[in-house]
Amino acid sequence: MDTGAKRSQRDYTLTFKLSVVDQVEKGELSYKEAQRRYGIQGRSTVLVWLRKHGRQDWSQGASIRTLRTRPMDELTLPLTPEQRIKELEEQLALANQKAKFFEDVVDVLKNDYGVSIVKKRSGKSLRKPKP
Repeated sequence: MDTGAKRSQRDYTLTFKLSVVDQVEKGELSYKEAQRRYGIQGRSTVLVWLRKHGRQDWSQGASIRTLRTRPMDELTLPLTPEQRIKELEEQLALANQKAKFFEDVVDVLKNDYGVSIVKKRSGKSLRKPKP
């Protein structure tokens, strides 16, 4: 639907709006590029669609400035405090699993193989300095 022709408000179907919103949120187009490509006259029309039909939570006062014209892998939308807490809790759980795994490995090395693992202190070497 890359017509570039000017359209009237009556022409915008829900399917069309959702398609434009999806392209903008994926970073395929900026909202201004979508306006030009599809001949959308209103300056804020696409922004209204993003707020109404998009996946971003606008209740926390997010602005369209957070939607950069970069690919989705570089696009960073602000997280709500609840989303950030959940993300950090997941990272902590993973870090705890890794720590437990490495502790178990050290125990096996010590108990089954007699290997003693000594953790170096940060910035310090276990070697004695040469005179």
